[in-house]
Amino acid sequence: MTDYDAVVKLALERGFYFPSCEVYGDAQAGFWEYGPSGVSFKNKFLELWRRELIRRDGMMEIDGSQIMSGSVFEASGHLASFADPITRCKKCGLTVRADKAIEEAARITVPEAAEPAEFDRIIDAEKIRCPKCGGGFASTERFNMMFKVGIGPEGREAYLRPETCQSIFVDFPRLFKSMRGRLPMGVGQIGKSFRNEIAPRQGLLRLREFYQAEIEVFCNPARLDLVEGFAAISDTVLRLQMTTEDSGVMNVTCARAVESGLVPNRLVAYYLGLLSEFYEKTGIDMSRGRFRRLGQKEKAFYAEVAFDFEVETSTGWLELVACNYRSGHDLSGHAAKSGEKFEVMDGDEKVLPHIFEISMGIDRSLYTILEHSLRHDGEHDRTVLSLKPYLAPVHIGILSLVKKDGLREKTDEIHNSIKRRCDAFLDHSGAIGRRYRRLDEVGAPLAATIDHQTLEDNTVTVRMRDSMEQSRVGVAELDSVVAAHTSYP
Repeated sequence: MTDYDAVVKLALERGFYFPSCEVYGDAQAGFWEYGPSGVSFKNKFLELWRRELIRRDGMMEIDGSQIMSGSVFEASGHLASFADPITRCKKCGLTVRADKAIEEAARITVPEAAEPAEFDRIIDAEKIRCPKCGGGFASTERFNMMFKVGIGPEGREAYLRPETCQSIFVDFPRLFKSMRGRLPMGVGQIGKSFRNEIAPRQGLLRLREFYQAEIEVFCNPARLDLVEGFAAISDTVLRLQMTTEDSGVMNVTCARAVESGLVPNRLVAYYLGLLSEFYEKTGIDMSRGRFRRLGQKEKAFYAEVAFDFEVETSTGWLELVACNYRSGHDLSGHAAKSGEKFEVMDGDEKVLPHIFEISMGIDRSLYTILEHSLRHDGEHDRTVLSLKPYLAPVHIGILSLVKKDGLREKTDEIHNSIKRRCDAFLDHSGAIGRRYRRLDEVGAPLAATIDHQTLEDNTVTVRMRDSMEQSRVGVAELDSVVAAHTSYP
């Protein structure tokens, strides 16, 4: 079983995530749902994101609409440029992404932004055939991934948003004025985005409906090296890879990255440093991560400079965050289309802000944390999800040794006393060893067992997930024990 298969098995068995509408044969691919364990895990991840990124710099957070007018995406360039290369088998009609067909058949990486003729040239040269029937492919074309919807009886055209950031951009003038903003100004948003992916696959890794946590930093392009707080992350080490795979990964501090020109300015380096510190606190193995600077053909159409934060998993290198310096593309586009003014005063200077974006894929991040945290303890023949305690969906299991002699009632009493202050799971069913194993698999860092001694001296046995060490703790101390083990850093 691969690491990916092990994570999916755990996710299905322990209620992390599962396919949407799985009881129906016509359920579409690319839609997954979070179960109770997954929701709790996701919420704790997002709380860490807010603590480490939003609140740290006093950013604002909004919650924008998921359906937006066509004018928004005409101004942003999505209606013209948000497309993937596709080709169809002339024999069986199978539709595939041209870049993925080439990569899988010939191990050649072609940027998805390449011209259709380039894909056709490689498909012909490498004699790439349909994986389903062996037929030849038709000419490559562009497929726009926007989901169109009709509003009202007239069916007025609108779109499900393909990214959460556009509402931040169009709301900027109101936010700046009503919240007494000043540059640089960060605005974050968590929510769902929608992309009509051609071939969604591998669970949470490529979805048609997915969660994003995006931050847009509005800044004065003439003051990108005047960053408050830069000294706090100047010594934070970034793992950088410059453009090509064969350039290798270098470890360099944020300060040195700017001085040597590896990163264009302090503002970009500052947020790369914050991201690096954030992901280290999620439990991801940062020795398997990198900030890869994208080449000209790889960048999104709106980006001047782009770094992808990628992490090595059993499926290969996985992009978790896109970091794009979008310059004035967005605000100038919306200003021209809407006729509204997007310039603001920065001191005595009127300026059209530029934007640096941190666009995080939540689902991919959660999958990666699960894979990097999942291990098999061969000595004790157990599966352990060694999540950071503050991210664990269950903080503590409350277990009765047996269900008789008043132990069940005492266990219920202890669970009722603690369940509103932490995520506590009550379990009376099965052998105590089997219940410990279930808690290990869901990532619970602690388990408290109520036994006959509890009735005598009001103490419980507390077991640690990773070390399996046990100790006696007074029931009155249980709250402080849980808080000490599961508090955010």
